[in-house]
Formats: sequence, C-alpha cells, structure tokens
Amino acid sequence: MREYSSDRIDFRSDTVTQPTAAMREAMHRASVGDDVLGDDPTVIELQDRVAAMFGKEAGLFVASGTMSNAIALRTHTVPGDEIVCDKTAHIYRYEGGGYAALCGASIALVDSESGLMTPAQVRSAVRKAEGSGSHYPNGSLVCVENTSNLGGGSCYEQETFDEIAKVAKSLGCATHIDGARIFNAAIATGVDVSRMCEHYDSVSICFSKGLGAPVGSVLVGSSAFIARAHRWRKMFGGGWRQAGLLAAACLHALDNHVERLIDDHHRAQRIAKMLNDLPMFTVDLSTVQTNMIYAETNGPASEVVEKYARHGVDMFDLSANRIRVVVHLHITDEDVDRFEAISHELFG
Repeated sequence: MREYSSDRIDFRSDTVTQPTAAMREAMHRASVGDDVLGDDPTVIELQDRVAAMFGKEAGLFVASGTMSNAIALRTHTVPGDEIVCDKTAHIYRYEGGGYAALCGASIALVDSESGLMTPAQVRSAVRKAEGSGSHYPNGSLVCVENTSNLGGGSCYEQETFDEIAKVAKSLGCATHIDGARIFNAAIATGVDVSRMCEHYDSVSICFSKGLGAPVGSVLVGSSAFIARAHRWRKMFGGGWRQAGLLAAACLHALDNHVERLIDDHHRAQRIAKMLNDLPMFTVDLSTVQTNMIYAETNGPASEVVEKYARHGVDMFDLSANRIRVVVHLHITDEDVDRFEAISHELFG
C-alpha cells in the first residue's frame, strides 16, 4: 500500500507514512467549521466516535501525541505532584521535559522489563506528601504506555493492566494511558480497546503513526476531565479552526487502517527472524509482539545503519549497538523481500 514513488525502504518510524489517495479524498470532502467555537462537524464526529470506541464520555482532538500527553498530565496534576512511569516512557524520554516545564511535576521512574511495569513496582513507586513530614512530593498520577515503544512494541497482559489501575486508585492516583500505538496492542492481544482501557481515567490515541493520518491525536476521558483539558489545550496554543480537514483523515484511518495492522505485525515477525539468523544481529523474538524490531548488533550500530542507507534502506541506530526497524503502512511484502536480500548480501 505504498501509493507514492520511492526507491527507498523507510524503516525509521511509523510516523513517516503519507496519506493514501483515498484518505486525501476524504480530507477533500470534509465538512468543516471553527473548532475553537465548537462547530466543526467532522471534529465533533471524530471526538464522539473515539470516545465511544474507548468507553469514555468525551474526546478532544489535538495536534500530536506529545500535546495530548502534555494536556493530560497538566489536567491530572498540580505543581509539586509526582508522576509515576516506566524509565523508558515516552513522556519521560521524548517529550522535552514537559512534565517539569508545563506541569511543575517531578517524576518517579520504574525500572521494568521491556517497558512494562508491574503492579508491585507501581505500588512501591508512589510517594505521598501526607505522612512524610512534607518531605515527599505528592504522587498523584500513574502513566502507562501500551504498546511500549522502547520496550520493542511490547504489550501489557490485560490482567496486569487492570491491576496497575486498581493499585493506582487504591493509592489515590489518577491513571493515564499513552496509547500512541494502542490499536497495535489491541490487534496483537485481541482485547478490544474499550475493555483494555476500562479502568483508566484518560487515554491518548495517536493517528499519525501506524494508522497513517498526517496529523492528530485524540484525548479521551470523562466529560469533566475533557472540559478541563480543553482549557489547557487553549493555553498550550492548541486551539485550531477548520481542523475537520485533519479529522477526516483520522476517521478514514479508523475505517480502513486498523484491522490491517496485523499485516505490519506479520512482516515484523518475518524480519525479526531473518535478522536473528544473521551473525551480525541478535533479536529477542519474544519481544517482537507488534510492528517493531529492536536488534543488537555485533559491531557499531551506526556503521550498520550507514551500510543499509547506501543500499536504499533507512533506519535508526538507538545506541552504540542497537538498531530499530519499524514496519508500517508503506512497507510491502516486496520491501521485506528486498530487505532480506540486502541483509544477506551485507551481513550473511
């Protein structure tokens, strides 16, 4: 489903996807209005549909996953609070320190396996100001990421996911899901997103990654939570006008690009097994649950990436001896065949 001319295979991220011809047509036909005034019908349709899909009362369309998380964190916390998340969480690693700059919050990091926290780890990480002689910050929010990006696209088991939310609530904490790739998790586990997120207060859902929309995320939660979040969106500069053009792309993605994620997962499995059979790479196949492959390299990862680039394949080196390969909407079976041939030529 590449639909655009390129002689390269781009494994850098599932954010590199471009709108398909059908998606562009949906954007062209979109009915629009002024979303700041609350009268863009396509935005309203998207927000209502996503909220219902996730079993929540309301939704808010925003520009990016980072903005969605930032708004959620600010809505859930007050300055001086503490947020609990995994040490590899996107909100900690890749969102510019927004939890500190925008929320005035500290962060308690959990040292988990594959980016997936346990209920016991969450319980141990939550600190409360009350009873500490005012020494501690107030742990008020637990954030989970499903799938876990730096966990290799790993997914929570539902029982663990539920228990983390219950532990958080028992300690007086709100709960937020960074669901940048939550549809990948749903497809991989077979758990419907409404059931998956049942016990969580808010969820951020990104459309510009595996679902292939050019822009946008939706934050969902209770009506009261979204009303407060709407104010923070405005304060963060996120009010926009005829956003229905972008919402239409997200609606098209919901109708056409969710179920096909299984194709990305199957191609990722094939790539992971191929790389693991080569002497240059080591892949923990148990971690390849969705559309990502993290491979350890027996040599400088930067040199591996450079060699692939000279042969028309793009990817990222994430550390001295680690590369990441991400499969997405525009990676075809023919691309996988070509990548396999190049890999054997370079490292076989």
